[in-house]
Amino acid sequence: MTALNKAIEVCGSQKLLAEKLEVGEPNICRWKSTRMVPANHCLKIQEITKNAVTVHDLRPDIFGPQPSSTSAA
Repeated sequence: MTALNKAIEVCGSQKLLAEKLEVGEPNICRWKSTRMVPANHCLKIQEITKNAVTVHDLRPDIFGPQPSSTSAA
């Protein structure tokens, strides 16, 4: 499952995600087909999904890989 598909699942539907992002549903379709979410929408998706989908999941080419969650002892 792609990060975008996970965001759609968390929101309940593609239409609901589009509404929350204030974009048209065709934008979501285009992002799915290109497998590329515009960077300016990544933080909002992270907020909408309450960190279930992060900017790192959506665009590791821009935001880098998911940081390690190990803590120092």
